[in-house]
Amino acid sequence: MSTFNGKVAVITGAGSGIGRALALALAERGARLALSDVNIAGVQHTATAARAHGARVECDRVDIADHDAVQTYANTVADRFGVVHQVYNNAGIEHHGAFAHADIADLRRVMDVNYWGVVHGSMAFLPHLIASGDGHLINMSSLFGLMAVPGQSAYTASKFAVRGFTEALREEMLVARHRVQVTCVHPSGVSTPIARNATVGAGEDHAALADFYDRSLAKRSATQAAEIIVGGVAKNKPRVIVGGEAKLLDAVVRVLGPAYQRGAALVVSRALSRQQPGAPA
Repeated sequence: MSTFNGKVAVITGAGSGIGRALALALAERGARLALSDVNIAGVQHTATAARAHGARVECDRVDIADHDAVQTYANTVADRFGVVHQVYNNAGIEHHGAFAHADIADLRRVMDVNYWGVVHGSMAFLPHLIASGDGHLINMSSLFGLMAVPGQSAYTASKFAVRGFTEALREEMLVARHRVQVTCVHPSGVSTPIARNATVGAGEDHAALADFYDRSLAKRSATQAAEIIVGGVAKNKPRVIVGGEAKLLDAVVRVLGPAYQRGAALVVSRALSRQQPGAPA
């Protein structure tokens, strides 16, 4: 069992959404927090809320896509706290749009943040987690790290990459017999700003897509998601799937194999048709 009281936990993307909710959940459990985000105002707001629970909190602006910046940040956190026990590589972005019309810069940015950001955080903090003798690395994938859907080629690729990387790293920790637990998290349908902050491809209606996500897909709050994640971390689960629908879809994909892709295409086609002007609600 992983515990939280007195532990030093690092959370990226802590300025909003699941990252903020994780910070508050861990603060309530007595953790000491190192929070980061590219949005310094957002992470400062999170820090204030976490301190209200009596937690020691340090916050910084960090771009996780910058390898050198993350290395420096890891050393700074270790110097401040003397030890690092848990790292939540949570920060992420989304891009929606058909690959046929994609801008390569948008695709690279998604990979830089969602995949390379996780790699940077894992590489920078892993020596500190090993040194703690009681480390836990938590990497954020997605439902779309278990299955693919149209319009999400960049996001899906990044989240499948996170899953593969995390599972391989967990195996390496087992082979080396390091006392570091590794967990891959697959959230689904969480009410966060990710859709509203997403970039979109040419011809896509950003507002309509964000409204559709908020109205039809966001099934649970970030607080509810954080509680599920923290519960999984406490039990040292190698995989945490957030949401009953995500568990169901994971099972469907494993049963149907590649045949699930036709179903995913049909569902998305129907959803998009309902977004057209004059379409029935």
